[in-house]
Amino acid sequence: MNFLIILLGKLLSSFIRLLNLGNGSTWPGHIALLLNDNFIEQTLNKSKIKKVVIIGTNGKTTTSKLIRTIFKTNNSKSVYNMSGANLLNGIASSIIISSKFDGKLKKDFAVFEIDENAFPKVCEKIKPDFVIALNLFRDQLDRYGEIDTISANWKKAIDGLKDTTLILNADDPQIAFLGKGLKKNVYYFGLEDKKLENGLMQHGADSILCPSCATSLKFSSYYFSHLGKWKCPNCNLERPKPNLSKLSYYPLKGTYALYDILAAVLFAQVAGINKDVITKALKDFKPAFGRQETISYMEKDVQIFLSKNPISFNESLSTVKSLGGKNLIIILNDQIPDGLDVSWIWDIDFENILTKDMNILVTGERMFDMATRLKYAGFFAHVAK
Repeated sequence: MNFLIILLGKLLSSFIRLLNLGNGSTWPGHIALLLNDNFIEQTLNKSKIKKVVIIGTNGKTTTSKLIRTIFKTNNSKSVYNMSGANLLNGIASSIIISSKFDGKLKKDFAVFEIDENAFPKVCEKIKPDFVIALNLFRDQLDRYGEIDTISANWKKAIDGLKDTTLILNADDPQIAFLGKGLKKNVYYFGLEDKKLENGLMQHGADSILCPSCATSLKFSSYYFSHLGKWKCPNCNLERPKPNLSKLSYYPLKGTYALYDILAAVLFAQVAGINKDVITKALKDFKPAFGRQETISYMEKDVQIFLSKNPISFNESLSTVKSLGGKNLIIILNDQIPDGLDVSWIWDIDFENILTKDMNILVTGERMFDMATRLKYAGFFAHVAK
């Protein structure tokens, strides 16, 4: 049965790419799961492949790309799902594309970035060997509920896993809490850099209550949003000491990117990859599409930052500002992958990040919404279709 599913999926994927209808990263898997709901576990269980799952609101694609670059440098073979194909059908499609017709995956690792709501089901299906949890912020308002609900579902899913190694962000209270009370291997990454610390909580910070007792957390410092050094004054739950907090080289700019890099490196260390291999991979790393990617246009370098929620937008703006950028193009759309509800732009901290000497142009399907938001923030923006 799976032989026919894989054959059909490979043909469909090739057909989709041939006609420029997409990259064939979801529909083959969608059809495969309609024909056999157990397709994913049946194919993954045929091999000794190590399964790595990456979850978080921001940074999944960058972390995945970093890990795959490390694997490539280490001559380790991996299968991965395409950016955005982070549901079960995306996993199934990646298996179809990478497997032999008998369903066997001759790979060392499978690296899957997973949608927040899909994570519990993915855990049931594939029983990951590693879970890397980056952060949890409010995201697309039309798709997700409160982060407390999501984190509770994540905690329940992780508690039900056996022999899974966790790589967790110590600076995010909700993420750090995922490791509480577990006897399995748990490792933490976080920042230890006085230069990056902020004494004030940013507007729109999300996790300000203790994930254990719901008391207001006390922060001695912040890195951005609710990520920082925290402790609960009631139950004494506190930020775990990170196993990794500093590196000698970072291939990306911005505080938010440091977390992705630390997560990828800590995972690689735990997985037993040589330090020199990791260092070389970081120096050879090329950003994923839209994630600080630089392109040339009319003899000018254009750097692209993808943001889908207030926190990631704030961090992108802060990074642009730190790099001395003065010419800013903001593109706002409202398609399903971007989120249909764009009211989140009112939580972006334009007022405290942008400077009056920046030249701003807005475009996209919701350009007038963005221009209006900028006007209320006190900034003039050119509008162009």
